[in-house]
Amino acid sequence: GCGPPAGPVTEHFDLLILGSGAGGGTLARALAPTGARILVVERGDAVPREPENWSPAAVWKDLRYRTTEQWIDHTGEAFLPYTHYVVGGNTKFWGSVLIRLRREDFGVLRHMDGESPAWPITYEDLAPYYDAAERMYGVRGEAGIDPTDPPRGPFPHPAVPHAPVVQSLVDRLRGLGLHPSPLPLGLLAPGEPEGCTLCNTCNSFPCQRGAKSDAEVCAVMPALASPNVTLWTRAYARRLVTNGPGTRVTAVDIERDGEVRQVEAPVVVVSCGAVNSAALLLRSATDRHPRGLANSSDLVGRRYMAHLATMMQGFHPFRANDTVFQKTVALNDFYFQGPDSAYPLGHVQTQGRTHGIMAKVVGDTMVPGLPLAAYDAWVARGVDWLAMSEDLPSPDNRVTLAPDGRICLSYAPNNVFAHQRLVDEMTRVLRRLGFWKVMAHSHKTRNTTHQCGTLVFGTDPRTSVLDPFCRTHDVENLFVVDASFFPSSAAVNPGLTIIAQALRVADHLRATDLAG
Repeated sequence: GCGPPAGPVTEHFDLLILGSGAGGGTLARALAPTGARILVVERGDAVPREPENWSPAAVWKDLRYRTTEQWIDHTGEAFLPYTHYVVGGNTKFWGSVLIRLRREDFGVLRHMDGESPAWPITYEDLAPYYDAAERMYGVRGEAGIDPTDPPRGPFPHPAVPHAPVVQSLVDRLRGLGLHPSPLPLGLLAPGEPEGCTLCNTCNSFPCQRGAKSDAEVCAVMPALASPNVTLWTRAYARRLVTNGPGTRVTAVDIERDGEVRQVEAPVVVVSCGAVNSAALLLRSATDRHPRGLANSSDLVGRRYMAHLATMMQGFHPFRANDTVFQKTVALNDFYFQGPDSAYPLGHVQTQGRTHGIMAKVVGDTMVPGLPLAAYDAWVARGVDWLAMSEDLPSPDNRVTLAPDGRICLSYAPNNVFAHQRLVDEMTRVLRRLGFWKVMAHSHKTRNTTHQCGTLVFGTDPRTSVLDPFCRTHDVENLFVVDASFFPSSAAVNPGLTIIAQALRVADHLRATDLAG
């Protein structure tokens, strides 16, 4: 009984995927048919199906599903990020907008505040994977209406019809010479007995019926139907362990149920989300990688982007809005230029209905003490919109680690003037539609939704962290498959592009590291 202390338990797999969201979950499903022994590691648990899934008070006031982990902002102050550690990742709470980047987004675009850089791949490289992504996630839409739509075939499913109030607004927008189009949505079997009920708790709520096209439903659960795929929940990847020269990951230290296990795999994929993937590489620094793993470019954690996003509401005191499912309209007339501007302004979409309690949570930060009934009456007469502009990459917008290991997010939005022009223009449009008042609210410097860009991909190891197939330039068997790879943020939701690139990386792995 006097032998050496037991080391960490060692487990062996063919492929290790850290994270179960749009990147990791999709990759697991795509590679399950190879027969490779795949382990998916998720630091959270599955979201239980329970009445609170659809409770605005539970989700927005009590923050029932949000992480309790605190990050540190650019001033050194702690804040609660809008992020969720659960099976399926943040896709469990998304609004199911699965839209392609515009073809021009893959090239250089001039903006008011600077330049949006080109990608190392083209729209045509990703187009077949966009097709496959839309099929896997059951996307509904209608091609040929949005003038900015890239070349494409028909959607897998017809668009979700507009509710009467929304349809009347669409007709009047067309009367103003604008081109509203159906918003591409991932919703499963709406109107069918087991399908989506088109409720008013989709956007930012988990689906109690499992009828939202999230990564758990569309990717992780189908992957787990294969006996070669294993999921560990409540398992946290502490560190990537490398060989002596630092050229390969040999194992990952994973904390699970109070003990640390070392998992070995010849291929390791990090899919923890743009902030946490960068943090994991920084935590894995060694003598050979003193600034963090795969960081010879000094770009790990840099170029963080999040969309400039403003929630808008058109209010009319005598027009009740009885719409239940409101999120069906896209407006891209200002995507590449404004009415009096040669520069891109961004994308607008209708939002899920705001509930009184949600408005009160925000309102109490500005005018405390207004009763909930006042907010209920307000939102019942409002139509909700989201205006989004492209955020530009800056090396100073970055993820770092505090001495105690906490995540620091230093972020100041770029392209602010263009975004203000978009909000002003949309305010004018809503006024022309007859709304008496237009309210606007933005996340500003603590925006952690649509996070991307912290491990940029490219062809030159001096100016990028990943190659065009998301393999790190410095570590030959390490891939990162989430929105970290984005060189630019474009101005539409990033989900479908993450999924499409995951499918492209899966094809690459099938032909290379996992061949045979």
